[in-house]
Amino acid sequence: MESFVRGRFEHYDRAYLSADPAFTHAHITVLAPFLPTPDAASLEAVAAILAATAPVAFTLRRLETFPNGVIYLPPEPAEPFRALTERFVAAFPQCPPYGGQFPDIVPHLTLDWRSAEVSVESTRDRLGDTVPVSCVADRVDLAWYEPHRSRVLTSWRLGDSPFPV
Repeated sequence: MESFVRGRFEHYDRAYLSADPAFTHAHITVLAPFLPTPDAASLEAVAAILAATAPVAFTLRRLETFPNGVIYLPPEPAEPFRALTERFVAAFPQCPPYGGQFPDIVPHLTLDWRSAEVSVESTRDRLGDTVPVSCVADRVDLAWYEPHRSRVLTSWRLGDSPFPV
């Protein structure tokens, strides 16, 4: 999945390709935007939430499209991801998911954007036998997106000690 999503970054905006080997272009967002400069207390709160969260086994199988044209894969089950986002929103109410643009939390892995050249069908064809795929979410990264400087700032294992890895 990473090579497919990275390829779409290459197609749409190479400036957001990351050279950081820890950076994962294919991801399910927990909360964005987050604090621009999180302090130690905020990072400790993140660590506590994640230490109390077990790894999540999930499957990516169905392609769906948001009304804005984003083609995505919803994780199945979605509820553990939704619940994690809700815990983050409770801890950081100043950071509503996607800046409050959307009323519902819809966990997803973004694949592409519908256009004259891109459809759900063409995306499914490009994915080939990559989907369905079984996965385990076992960590959360605090990622920074900036042209030519996208990188992982820190990472925590789910259900682990409250200290970053």
